[in-house]
Amino acid sequence: MPFDFEKQKIADVILIKPKVFGDNRGFFMESYKKSEFVKNGIDTEFVQDNHSLSGKHVLRGLHYQQEPYSQAKLVRCIRGKIYDIAVDIRKNSKTFGQYVKVELSRENKNMLYIPRGFAHGFVVLSDEAELLYKTDNEYKPDADRGIFWCDKDINIDWGIDFEPVLSEKDKHQPALKEVL
Repeated sequence: MPFDFEKQKIADVILIKPKVFGDNRGFFMESYKKSEFVKNGIDTEFVQDNHSLSGKHVLRGLHYQQEPYSQAKLVRCIRGKIYDIAVDIRKNSKTFGQYVKVELSRENKNMLYIPRGFAHGFVVLSDEAELLYKTDNEYKPDADRGIFWCDKDINIDWGIDFEPVLSEKDKHQPALKEVL
């Protein structure tokens, strides 16, 4: 099997560790294989790929799209290192308001599967970080929403000892209890 699938403390969020074959020439890995993902409970049809670059100490998030435009994501860091965060915002979920935090990096090559119904964010721990991620729904600007990155009720341990660089939008997002 080209992947190890590890359910996180919120079981619907899955850390995916690819098998990497490397030698003095470089490496090879599969970054997605539908049949393996389906066998492991990820039966998602991805329809859009995104690529982002962020500088040192940038924090993006927490972002989501309103129904019916919510998105599942498969996130991978291809350069640098980040902490990736997924917050459960499904109103009737027993893990509502809880989060998963994982380190994604060029070195570990891990990926995080985030199902629909989660807000997503990340913070850059290296000089730069490049992310590639797939979504199962196209981006709709009118459905774009967010939650304040340091909402006291969620209490995310971002694992940082610096003041993050935020967009104006992310500086003024509402608390979770104000939006849901």
